[in-house]
Amino acid sequence: MPNNNSCFTPLQRSLGWCQGMPVMPGIRRRLYYTSKQNIVQWPNYSTDNGGRYSFATVTGNFALKADTYWYYIDILAEKSTLTSDPQGEAPSQTQLNKLTAVHPGVGPEASAVACYLNNSDNVFLVQDMSGYWRIVGSRFYETKTTVTQDNGQGATGTASTTINVEATDVCPSPFYQGEDGTVVLTGS
Repeated sequence: MPNNNSCFTPLQRSLGWCQGMPVMPGIRRRLYYTSKQNIVQWPNYSTDNGGRYSFATVTGNFALKADTYWYYIDILAEKSTLTSDPQGEAPSQTQLNKLTAVHPGVGPEASAVACYLNNSDNVFLVQDMSGYWRIVGSRFYETKTTVTQDNGQGATGTASTTINVEATDVCPSPFYQGEDGTVVLTGS
């Protein structure tokens, strides 16, 4: 049973920012996904003696079943977002991580991926503009993915496949560094 006598957690810290230091917005143009059924080992979430999650970066690597892969989706970065909102009430509050990824195609391949994603529990890896990898999808909660397609309008409209992901987690889209800071996407 966790020891709840101490209220100290490594998450309690000052949060400074140097004036003029750039913060690059957005996500990069390629994301990766795989079915949670393909994952045989997840990275670890650090906890303190009280059972509280103590860090926003997971440690270790994902390990996938033999002959399974991380698949990629190229997206329009300027139209795609990764956000996180709190949900629930204390002491059980979690984060609802939301990924909106816009792929510029509506052809047979995009439609096939849409059919799969709409009915499957997946985890997504997204790289932000600062180079950090973020996880959208948790081993603890089901990931909900809905995909829409728009064939565009007239001669100036834009055709696209939009992938909307909602994933509950214990923190805003955890950072994934892999072993020794190296993210390896086997078989992608």
